[in-house]
Amino acid sequence: MKLEQDIHDLESPKRPNLIAGAVIVAAILLFVGTGSAVLSQTLQHYFGGGRPAEQTLVTALLLNVALILFGWRRQRELSRELRIRTAAEERAHELAARDPLTAFLNRRSLAEEGAAMFERARRRRKAMAMLMLDLDHFKMINDMHGHAVGDALLRNVAAEVAAAMPPVALTARLGGDEFACAFLFDPAEPGTVERVAEKLVSRMAQPFDAEGLKVHVSCSLGIARSDFDCASIEALMRSADIAMYQAKKTGRNRFAWFDRSMERELQERNELETGLRLAIPRQEIVPYFEQQVDLSTGRLDGFEVLARWEHPHRGLVSPDVFIPIAEETGMISDLSLSIMRQAFAVARDWDPQLSLSINISPWQLRDAWLAQKIIKLLTETGFPASRLEVEITESALFQNLALAQSIVGSLKNQGVRLALDDFGTGYSSLAHLRALPFDRIKIDKSFVISVNDNMDSAAIVNAIVRLGESLNLPITAEGVEDRAIEERLRAIGCAKAQGWYYGKPMSISSVRRLLAERRLLQSAESAAPQPAAQRLAG
Repeated sequence: MKLEQDIHDLESPKRPNLIAGAVIVAAILLFVGTGSAVLSQTLQHYFGGGRPAEQTLVTALLLNVALILFGWRRQRELSRELRIRTAAEERAHELAARDPLTAFLNRRSLAEEGAAMFERARRRRKAMAMLMLDLDHFKMINDMHGHAVGDALLRNVAAEVAAAMPPVALTARLGGDEFACAFLFDPAEPGTVERVAEKLVSRMAQPFDAEGLKVHVSCSLGIARSDFDCASIEALMRSADIAMYQAKKTGRNRFAWFDRSMERELQERNELETGLRLAIPRQEIVPYFEQQVDLSTGRLDGFEVLARWEHPHRGLVSPDVFIPIAEETGMISDLSLSIMRQAFAVARDWDPQLSLSINISPWQLRDAWLAQKIIKLLTETGFPASRLEVEITESALFQNLALAQSIVGSLKNQGVRLALDDFGTGYSSLAHLRALPFDRIKIDKSFVISVNDNMDSAAIVNAIVRLGESLNLPITAEGVEDRAIEERLRAIGCAKAQGWYYGKPMSISSVRRLLAERRLLQSAESAAPQPAAQRLAG
């Protein structure tokens, strides 16, 4: 609406321009009439002895001359103003159609010009390829180096995209770090499209020079073609976008052609997301408990809390399915806190020697109030902080070590213990072990499962156990699946183990039956939470 008003205002000088021209023409006609009369009377006066020209006519003639000069000057000024405003109007149209940073088409213009290309493809019996390209981890570039470097990178990326296109192509920036390009190709030769896609993926994986810095990114690229069940340019763009999402999901730094299975998968994911939003407040996401065993005594030492979705129609949904959705949509905090609340309430009457381990997502460590939220849950449920162990991964520390130190410090002050999870799969930096007050190291199950079959895995497990001994940090091994692995870990000197050898993760009712059989449940009176003042006094 604002742009239309501006264009309307830009057109307004045309009307005064026409009026000024009409005034000049009228003044010239009057000048011709009065000028001829004045000239005739003047000639008669000097050569024929007639009366001099009338003063009124002379005055009218001079006024006509002044009017002509004024009109001509005004006409010239209005013409200049019109040229300036016409240029501004063209600039406004350009800004409305183009991305100002890269000079590529914007989303609306791509849809408009893409529709024309879509129709040309149909008339010429060609296919139209639509490529959607999204930079991987671009936000990290902005966060680490600032928006000036990010903008420079986007301009360089745009130059590479344009260079990779065939002579007649559409290029667009859809916003942020997402680009699109389209061109026609022979339907029998899809390899021409793949060569363009391969060139783009390969070039994006090479370092870019941005504001004097060497910046490394990659891209995920989706491709769709108009001759495969695409009724419009909008459907083609959507298909390419779905394929791009699939490329990102399957590992990034690659391209993927669209097919219908991707659309069905996306629809299922959207249904899961919708269901997840309802499941969290309904407490359909419940805690399951995996046993942790002291290897030196064989005694049950505690449990790791895992999330399971008891879906009313799908049955038990694995966390591998819904946790990524929760993280992508920002629901992970509410989900995690709900699981904690349920687990703390359930475990309150367990034997005081049994601990609980909970995993903290890297996304949660971005929340400066995370420690306060966990402490509030401990207070409300009456679960002792000393029985809680929080597990975090090294990748989470890498993203914001200072904030992680603040969160961990607050939890440690309340008596909560800290474990470094999945050690050996991330950065495995000793600096992280020194930066935070860890109480335990957990070896990733990928090494533990193959400890008896792979020399490298055995060497890594042994090295981590020796490291733990030197730092006085006990080691927990995940993924123990048989007795041979358990015996190997015990011989190495590993302190604690967990895995399916000790039983699959158990529901709330199953774990209570197990603890009741082993006489590891307290009486109702001894398990009742103390008043806050009494706990603080103790």
